Amino acid sequence: MPTEEFVMRGQTGSGLTETLNFGSKDGYAFRLIEFKLWPGSGIGSGDNELLGSITAGKTAVAPTDPNFDDEGLIGVSAHNQHQNVAYGPFDGSVINDTFLITQNLILMVQDVAGAGRPVNWQLRFKPVKLSDVQAANANLRQFHVFDE
Repeated sequence: MPTEEFVMRGQTGSGLTETLNFGSKDGYAFRLIEFKLWPGSGIGSGDNELLGSITAGKTAVAPTDPNFDDEGLIGVSAHNQHQNVAYGPFDGSVINDTFLITQNLILMVQDVAGAGRPVNWQLRFKPVKLSDVQAANANLRQFHVFDE
């Protein structure tokens, strides 16, 4: 497997979840290095307040209530655009790029501006080559996070 970055992207309905499948890649784990959100409709015709979360846990983390004490929470992202220029645009994310991903993740997105529009998302990952011991440790850690 090459060590070049790759992108996963899609569109998910507001308040819904998406499973991000990584399959089995022996000897490799992945680091999340970018998490971006963009409106799925109504661009330029209303306010957009988009939130997203990614977890390695068993259930989705509501992007409106992230808890950074949750070891399974790998990333959160926000994108805001308002018709009223006094608010200004905002794009930001917080990513735990030290978490080695070896299993599937759960993505949840939400449009909190009231329109409930679908949300476009893009994630960038970097493959990381692991020794057998590192792979076992990464798998065990993600299993423990999932099993909590």
